[in-house]
Amino acid sequence: MNSLSVFQSNNARPDKFEGMRSGWTVKVFQKIKEGEKTRVQAFEGMIISRKHNKEGGATVTVRKVSGGIGVEKTFPIYLPTVDKVEVIKKAKVRRAKLYYLKEKSAREIRKKTKVQTEKAAS
Repeated sequence: MNSLSVFQSNNARPDKFEGMRSGWTVKVFQKIKEGEKTRVQAFEGMIISRKHNKEGGATVTVRKVSGGIGVEKTFPIYLPTVDKVEVIKKAKVRRAKLYYLKEKSAREIRKKTKVQTEKAAS
């Protein structure tokens, strides 16, 4: 399999994280198979990094704090088990990779991010 066919096969699959940036809060719905049953589980958190743009191995890392403990999940952007991705909040940040947020408290994170507001058409 040459590199052109890999590129074409990746473009045929939808990128559910299309246009999403670091600093945005998203809710990722992932299909989980338990035995014979399948259910959808949501993971809500802030995107702290996006790696490799649109390559076959491109990933998005989402971080949340649950019970005072930070939890990170890395989702490949072409993962077939990701059902959908909803944008909860858009925030403007000044870095592409937000690894420094791991050491910050929730209050400090709110200070570091500026929430973007959608301007109403007048």
